Amino acid sequence: MADARSGYEACTGCSLCLLACPVWRATRDIRLTPHGRARALQCGASADELADSIDTCTLCGACEPACPEDMGLVAMIVDLRAELARHAPGRVAQVRERMNAGIGAAPAEPAAATLLVPDRALHADAALLERMVLLLGGNGIVAAAEDDGADIALALEAGAAIPDARLARFLAPLRGARRLIVGDGMLFRTLRQWLPRAFIESLGAAASSAVRDKLRASDLYVIEPRAYHADQERLVKYYDALRVSLGCSMNLDLQRLAIPTTATTATTAGCLPGALGQNRVDAREQARWILEGREFSRIVVEDLNDIAAFMAVTDKPVMHLAQLT
Repeated sequence: MADARSGYEACTGCSLCLLACPVWRATRDIRLTPHGRARALQCGASADELADSIDTCTLCGACEPACPEDMGLVAMIVDLRAELARHAPGRVAQVRERMNAGIGAAPAEPAAATLLVPDRALHADAALLERMVLLLGGNGIVAAAEDDGADIALALEAGAAIPDARLARFLAPLRGARRLIVGDGMLFRTLRQWLPRAFIESLGAAASSAVRDKLRASDLYVIEPRAYHADQERLVKYYDALRVSLGCSMNLDLQRLAIPTTATTATTAGCLPGALGQNRVDAREQARWILEGREFSRIVVEDLNDIAAFMAVTDKPVMHLAQLT
């Protein structure tokens, strides 16, 4: 996973990444943090020796904006997982099977100036997906991609090699769109590398702009973390302006970082820590912490997977952006 940022050798041990790491908050185990991994690598530790730490990372990306050395901490985890997969190919066997099943002729995409690439959860809910397309701009301006790339997103998370044929099938219909709206945070991060000439934005930012007149000052607005942290320098200004103009609260905390529920990782077997039995973050506890001390009448989420975590800890309404229409 290409990244122009510094590597583990740049870590000074300042521990600022701990302020944002949900695994640190849940475990208080320095070995399971970006700090712990980087310092261990500096001392000669191998990927195999750090396997538990590598597998527990939720890849929320919150540590990257906090790092004063501008380390590519997400890329570091992906590269370490790729190294583990090379040593033990069985780790990613199911991921490879899913990608091989996706190899074939590229699907026919409807002509549209803007193409929405939904995440797996949104893609599985046809009615909600249709509402999202209409929300972003019906009348043919926006269309949903047939291929959500969920297997590719999981491969990126697992450090599995992506077959050229599968990647070509996924990217082919995307190259014709002038604007891509991406729901999966891992794909959002990587599509900006694969398609550098395209205008690519997160689904959360695009949809929140479209429904801002339906958001209330009494709402708690929950940002999807992976896309936010992948484009934090730009999006922190966008969400700050949105928060000020609407008066609503958001899941922004120390260092202006969005704190994730990691509900996707905790509840979806397809995501790596859960699939490996290494999940250390309780999504409900994380959601409860986000709500602590806040006054709100409704929760609005960007990530469909977050709804279950919040519904488990509050009796207030929890809604996805598309449900505001």
